[in-house]
This record gives sequence, C-alpha cells and structure tokens, in this order.
Amino acid sequence: MSSVYPSKSTPPTDAPEIVEFDNYVAHTLKATKPLPPMRWSNLVNELNWLSTAILTIVPAMSILGFLTTKLRWETALFAVFYYYVTGLGITAGYHRLWAHRSYNASKPLQYFLAMAGAGAVEGSIKWWSRGHRAHHRYTDTELDPYNAGEGLWWSHVGWMLLKPRRKPGVADVSDLSKNEIIRWQHRHYLTLILSMGIGVPTVIPWLFWGDLRGGFFYAGFARLMFVHHSTFCVNSLAHWLGEAPFDDKHTPRDHVITALATIGEGYHNFHHQFPMDYRNAIKWYQYDPTKWFIWVCYQLGLASHLKVFPDNEVRKGQLTMQLKRLRETQDQLAWPSDNNDLPVISYESFVEQSAKRPLILVAGFIHDITNFIEEHPGGPHYLVKYVGKDATTAFFGGVYDHSNAAHNLLAMKRVGVLHGGLPTGLQEKAIPPSQRLKVARYAELSATSANSSGGSEHDGEKESSPPPA
Repeated sequence: MSSVYPSKSTPPTDAPEIVEFDNYVAHTLKATKPLPPMRWSNLVNELNWLSTAILTIVPAMSILGFLTTKLRWETALFAVFYYYVTGLGITAGYHRLWAHRSYNASKPLQYFLAMAGAGAVEGSIKWWSRGHRAHHRYTDTELDPYNAGEGLWWSHVGWMLLKPRRKPGVADVSDLSKNEIIRWQHRHYLTLILSMGIGVPTVIPWLFWGDLRGGFFYAGFARLMFVHHSTFCVNSLAHWLGEAPFDDKHTPRDHVITALATIGEGYHNFHHQFPMDYRNAIKWYQYDPTKWFIWVCYQLGLASHLKVFPDNEVRKGQLTMQLKRLRETQDQLAWPSDNNDLPVISYESFVEQSAKRPLILVAGFIHDITNFIEEHPGGPHYLVKYVGKDATTAFFGGVYDHSNAAHNLLAMKRVGVLHGGLPTGLQEKAIPPSQRLKVARYAELSATSANSSGGSEHDGEKESSPPPA
C-alpha cells in the first residue's frame, strides 16, 4: 500500500520511461547514486518532516483525547463506521480501483471513494497509485518504495519518516492523469483532507448527539491513526506473516490476521500474483470486506467489469507451490538405489551368495533381508523358505497382497539387479508406490526423455524404472 504524503524528492511520474536494457533495476542501481547512508549526525536533514509531523501529531492527539475526553458509545460506533468508510476509500478506491484497475466505477462511486480516501490522509490518488505501482513492479528491490527486504519497521513506517535513499522505480500513471475525478481530488486535496479527515468526523457527533470533543479526538484523530496503521500493515505485516500458496519468489504472504487488520487486504500473496483481480480473498469464508463492498456496488449498478483471474490459472499457481512443497519433502527422504548404480548379478551368483546371507529375488531385483527376517509381520519362516529363490509371485499376491508400505520398504533393501531382468508385465509393479507419482523437475524429465530417445538401455524414469526384460 502507500503512505501519508508525497516527499518532495519523489514526484509523481505520468509516463513510463523507455529503457533499452535487459534489467532495468540493475541498470538503474548502477547508473544512479543513492543518498548517503543514514547517520545520527545527518538524521535531522534526512527526515521527511511533513510525513513525520503527521505520523507524530495524529497519535499524540489520540492519546490526548484518551486522557481528557470520555468516550461515548455513540461516538465509538461512529468512529468504527467512519474507519471503514475512509479505509474503503483506500482499499476499494486508491488500491483496487485506481492503482490496479480491477473494476470500473460510476462517477458517483468514484467521487465517494475519492472523498473517503482523502479522509484517510494518505496522499492524493495519483501520488499514492504511482508509489504502489512501483511497489508491484519492483517488489523487494531497492526501487520498491517500501522494500520489505529492509525490515519490518522500514516497510511499515520508516520509509515515510526518512527520505528514500533512492527514487522509486518508474511507473506509468498516464491513465490517472486523464481522469477528471482524480485531477479534481489532486487539485482540492488540502481542502478534502481537512474536511473529510477532521471536519466530518467532528461535526457529525456534535450535531447528532452533542459530542464535539469526542468526535474531534476519537472519530477524527484516533480513527485516523488506526486507518494509517491498517494501511501500513499491508506494506509490512503482509510481507512478513503467513504463507505463500501461489508463489514464493517474493515476500508477499497470506494470513487471516493481516486481513483482519487491513479490511481484507491480508491475502497478499494472491494479490501480488493476480493484482488486477478485484478480490484478495478467493474463498467465501475468508475475510475480505473490500471485495464484498465492490460486489454490492456491482449489484447496485455503481460498479461494472469486475475482473477475475481465470480459475484454471489460479489453481495452476496453487498446484505449483504444492508440488514444490512435496518436492522439498521428497528430497528429505531416503530412496532406493538407482537401477544404474546396482550391480548386475547372474542367477547362479545370486543362489551362491544366498548361502552366505539371506537374499531373495522379487521382480528382477535382488534384496538383502538380513535385518528384516525377525521383523516380518507374517513370521520369519515365510521369508526363510524363499531365501535364494524367486519370491515374485508370493510377494505380489500369491501368499499375501502386500501393502504400499511393504512395497516401499522392500525397494530400500535392493542390492542388485538380476541379469536378464523380469518377465514382461511386471515392470510397473516393480516400481514402489511412493515413486510412481514422484515429483520431477523439468530438467530431469528432459534428461530422461533424451536418454530414452537415444536408445538407452534403461528407458523410463531413471530412479524408479525396473531393469529391462
């Protein structure tokens, strides 16, 4: 999300800069100099005094109100209501409508959101959206105005208190410059923040239930403090707390706590993957009042063209991360020796070696069952009588239809491959169940395909294929 007021060192940009470089971020960092590192000695000169003043005065006035003014229940309810009004001006207006163009809004709705957003005192639509588009384009880089890589405090509030070490990356806001309502708000912004930020929340409690001081302190300043930090949590908490169910390339995370703190903007991993979707939460039970507000406006004819990313592509993102997690779990497990790493043993040698140690033959593989004879659930005698013999039929249902666990454990005891392989038709059975759906990277599949097309002796999956018949 974005901040309180623009810094003089970061003016809005109306049109994108055309750069003929492969990596704009790397080129910009190389070609431009950042401001000197922050020191205690230069702190006074490096403060963004306008933002610092606002972010200091607002909580100070809130504390003063808590200490000097009784909170009436009518004022408390109105403060909560006005928190949502001005918060939705940011989430449904500044963020999803103007920064991301996730739906179209009628003029009455645009005027309402522009005024409500001004009541949150976070800068004009044009300035706010310019910073937020830069955040999405350069996430987690030095050109991201609230780079989460600089730490939780920096991304929450530090980047507003201090002058940015670098100018935020270029972002196109030419579409916003053409919008008459955005131009109107930008032109009258000071009047709007004074009237919507302090005037309205003070006057309404005064006129309807005679609570001038309560409206001023609670619905005005205390409400404003909560709106500020609700918005700031999207820059900080949403890049720190939770999971990444769609992509973990960058820091955005999904978490219900962040959603509760930000009027529904807490499913941030989804949002960074599909920023033009009008939803943050895609499941009906997830907390996203901003989505519900937009949907209600759509039902009333005040909004249209609600953009929803194709469900098929959303599910691909989820599946990608699920497979990645499975691969990580898979890589932590021990697996049977690769077929190509096992010695090829003749049947005569197998029988001869079985006289020295308990070996059995199952599906073309020779297994050493030394440490399992006494552990066999059916009793040791069933195994002993197959030492030095082919137990394939017995293992695959002739005596007992063994479980997946039995198949997986047996494969871990492979010590050799029988010369000549196994009868045709048992190849698939020879693959342990845990390996039949084993997650493989594209490079591994390509290598396997290349080996197969090259007439390799061992076709199929390198790790799990049985020896050739």
